[in-house]
Amino acid sequence: MKRVQSLLGIAAVVSALLIGGVAVAVSQAQTRDCRFFDETGHWVCGDFLEFYDERGGLEIFGYPLTEAADDPARGLQVQYFQRARMELHSYNPGRYRVQLGLLVDELGYLYPSATPEEIPALSDPNHQYFPQTGHVVSYAFLRYFREKGGVDIFGYPRSEILYEDGYYVQYFQRARMEWRPENAVGSQVRLTDIGEIYARVNDINTAPAIIELRRLNVTASVRHIIVSQQGTQAVFVYVVDQYQNPVEGVDLEAVVRYQDGGLIEQACELDRTTASGFAKCSFDLAPSQSGQKVIVDVTARRDSLVDATQTFFFLWW
Repeated sequence: MKRVQSLLGIAAVVSALLIGGVAVAVSQAQTRDCRFFDETGHWVCGDFLEFYDERGGLEIFGYPLTEAADDPARGLQVQYFQRARMELHSYNPGRYRVQLGLLVDELGYLYPSATPEEIPALSDPNHQYFPQTGHVVSYAFLRYFREKGGVDIFGYPRSEILYEDGYYVQYFQRARMEWRPENAVGSQVRLTDIGEIYARVNDINTAPAIIELRRLNVTASVRHIIVSQQGTQAVFVYVVDQYQNPVEGVDLEAVVRYQDGGLIEQACELDRTTASGFAKCSFDLAPSQSGQKVIVDVTARRDSLVDATQTFFFLWW
């Protein structure tokens, strides 16, 4: 069996990231702990990955939209996610090294403050007034706010509860909460993909990372493990890279080896792998003795990269 190596300690090779039309060089460390997200084709590494895992993960931040990159306009390393922008403030202590951008403020979602009549009593557990921005957070939104990270994650509220797009919503400096009554109890508050909105408005390049092909991993199988001497056989080949992503355009060679007295070899012609990393070939069996094991050697080549594997079947009647 081929072993799948850990993704830890490997970073993507990316040439540039466009933020607001300005090219910025990627400064992603190559030796930090990293994770690749197949869903969007991007890496999260180091401090950003630690923050992601410890402060809410997929539910709070969504999938990464970009690589980590130096943003000259802010003088910081940043990374965009579906629901946030992480910023590395490297001179801050410990838990404050990574902070979230005020995307709602930057997008201009600002609303009138609560009226005096709307300000709740300090003793009311279902409502909290935030004098910093003049808004009230209530009920499920308030519970979610308190349970999922408070001001550090969401910032201060920027609106009262509003009715938009068929749902009740509330804006915060870093997020927009939505009330989804159709969901199961406990998951009725969800976050808008405000990072995607910000990326679209500001023309941020969210194209998948460019991954350098460093290794081929080829596997092979046959259609029938036991086959008639007068039958046909098919060989199926699958090629992936070092991250288990399919590799297209790999040159393949399959040699069928019969151990029948003297060695008999037979070629099985394979096309290059498809975009899904697959290829197959079929062949008529050569005359041979019943009961023997037939070996199929498969070799994969792409530029200077080579890998090989074997599969087998038995001739029976």
